[in-house]
Amino acid sequence: MEGKIVRVAGPLVVAKGLPNVKMYEMVRVGELELFGEVIGLDNELVYIQVYEETQGIGPGEPVYALGEPLSVELGPGIVSQIYDGIQRPLNKLAEISGDFLSRGLSFPALDREKKWNFEARVKSGDYVEGGDILGVVQETSALEHRILVPPYLKGKLLEIKSGSYTVDEVIGILEDENGNRHELKLMHKWPVRYQRPVKEKLPPQIPLITGQRVLDTFFPLVKGGTACVPGPFGSGKTIIQHQLAKWADTEVVVYIGCGERGNEMTEVLIEFPELKDPRTGKPLMERTILIANTSNMPVAAREASVFTGITIAEYFRDMGYHVALMADSTSRWAEAMREISGRLGEMPGEEGYPAYLASRVASFYERAGLVKCLGKENKIGSVSIIGAVSPPGGDLSDPVVQATLRVTKVFWGLDARLAFSRHFPAVDWLVSYSLYLEPVSRYWKENVAEDFYDLRQEAMAILQREAELQDIVRLVGMEALSPQDRLTLETARSIREDFLHQNALHEVDTYTSPYKQYLMLKNIMTFHSIAQSLIEEGYPLEDILRLPEREKIARMKFVPEDRINELEALLMEIKKRLEGIKEGTREYA
Repeated sequence: MEGKIVRVAGPLVVAKGLPNVKMYEMVRVGELELFGEVIGLDNELVYIQVYEETQGIGPGEPVYALGEPLSVELGPGIVSQIYDGIQRPLNKLAEISGDFLSRGLSFPALDREKKWNFEARVKSGDYVEGGDILGVVQETSALEHRILVPPYLKGKLLEIKSGSYTVDEVIGILEDENGNRHELKLMHKWPVRYQRPVKEKLPPQIPLITGQRVLDTFFPLVKGGTACVPGPFGSGKTIIQHQLAKWADTEVVVYIGCGERGNEMTEVLIEFPELKDPRTGKPLMERTILIANTSNMPVAAREASVFTGITIAEYFRDMGYHVALMADSTSRWAEAMREISGRLGEMPGEEGYPAYLASRVASFYERAGLVKCLGKENKIGSVSIIGAVSPPGGDLSDPVVQATLRVTKVFWGLDARLAFSRHFPAVDWLVSYSLYLEPVSRYWKENVAEDFYDLRQEAMAILQREAELQDIVRLVGMEALSPQDRLTLETARSIREDFLHQNALHEVDTYTSPYKQYLMLKNIMTFHSIAQSLIEEGYPLEDILRLPEREKIARMKFVPEDRINELEALLMEIKKRLEGIKEGTREYA
């Protein structure tokens, strides 16, 4: 079916002569056959957003409808790849056109020539349904790729066999209940704008361990949860995303660079293949998929990149894996929506964003969750979404931030003042929050320590009290404070500098296990509570602060995980020292 271009306005192309075209159908635009997607229908006019630069395209050129929605190819070969927003492999495109990509290029997302060793887990005559595992392919040394029955099929297997196959060779034949036969392959397609079905959504209760102390202890995220990371330029959004990609306890990582600067995506590309995965000892790229849609790429493809990424994440979730998806940054995606909406002539909402901004943002984040997957194997999988937001000037009243906060349950607010004072991660503990504290606290009590959550509450109270005392100090000076209040300020400083501050580039400090986090906080809070009782008995604060254990507390973060018993010994040392002072013995006085 062929139509003609009527008008071109940047990434928006208006065509006519396509009477049977549907919403969200893929089309090819112009003599160069650029990729586009139908986003509006008005009588005989068809509105198309084009995922490539439209310069040089003009009225009268042809438009071809492809008869299918924007879909991704799902199968072996997807891991370790870097795709653009519509799942074109950028390394293959570069081989064809060089460093500067030509327009209209097309290349399959999955390699059609590479053969994969398929090991069948079912046999001929078995009844299978959507989500069942047909067999496995060892895609990388770090990841077993489970070949699933597509969600829309069920029936009897007429034949299936192990062997060496390309992704588009037939591995088996399925006969459905109507007697129709369907060819099964290692890959299948799925439209990106439709959620993949699940058997049941479960309440998320297992914490997503990131190794970042301020996140795990104070504002935890769960597997299947959603988090919003807003902050101004330079506050460390990308560094946090990188740390989560490296250290979060998930089997698969999907990283979407949506409108990010090219040099930041280059850093990811260079760093990830060289980074040793702490889970497997292999390169991190062996369980990572990168989707790059940098700020100098066509603006319309930003929206596609977000949905491409979440569909790939759902696919690995359906295998029974836990997946972490990083979107950096959704503000650039919203800006793309604003541009397309303006060219469509739609009534603008707040700050020029389309009126449907909130529902579009929600449609993305609501695809996260901990689920019981389709299939007979009783698989449990999850997709956790961490979305960075870049509001202008760090303004948290920005419509994109507010729309995101309405649908996410964790808010890691980044503060430029903390970042400029070299405090990283620059998460502001006075404004951030997590709505998963209750289920996570139960997990900490059962698996780490009974009093972990209580320590967290005490530490948060001290940090909040510090903010109040700082106002008094600014007005009347430190001398006006009681010794107890000055101890509170010292403990708050210790929490900030010795616990919350974490060096992402230090080989030891970059990751902290839950038990080490507990011991670090336990040492700080134990020193505080015993010192407080000493002060009440008249012991000078200055003498307490000069004790050698204070310096050991400051060095806790650099104690390797295999020497964690040193922190347990320090806890006993603190108790012994302070209790000795309390008893007035010569040895400890």
